[in-house]
Amino acid sequence: MTLTRRARIGGPVLHPQLCAAVVACSSAVHVWLAVQNQHGALLSVLMLVLAALCLPCALHIWRHHRVAALRRVMACAVSMAALHGVLLLGAGSGAHAHAGAPPSSVAGPNIADATGAGGLLLVIALEIATALLAATLVARLRSAPHPA
Repeated sequence: MTLTRRARIGGPVLHPQLCAAVVACSSAVHVWLAVQNQHGALLSVLMLVLAALCLPCALHIWRHHRVAALRRVMACAVSMAALHGVLLLGAGSGAHAHAGAPPSSVAGPNIADATGAGGLLLVIALEIATALLAATLVARLRSAPHPA
């Protein structure tokens, strides 16, 4: 089904594409971080696995607006926000240290520093926004009239 046909029958067009693009970009960031290997071998492999698991959902959301894929995205985004929240709480005690680097500092001088609290807060915000995008799309798809 083309974009113009979806728009004609009243289905959402931009919302699923935005949601899928955010999921795909998140996957790309996971691959980029894994390739840089700042988090150690085990976490790098885990990030590659997560990126591989996210891409099919992004494709299903982009093409077919699958509610099951949106629910998986919501669950993963909320889980990742919680995980990064735990890392943020442990950042001051050195729980989120990188290979060969000093532990993250909550009171770091650069809020945009990806190894510090600012970076974790940005990740948490992105994950919450991703879950919100997916949740609102599910609500829109449920309330939209189904084509005959």
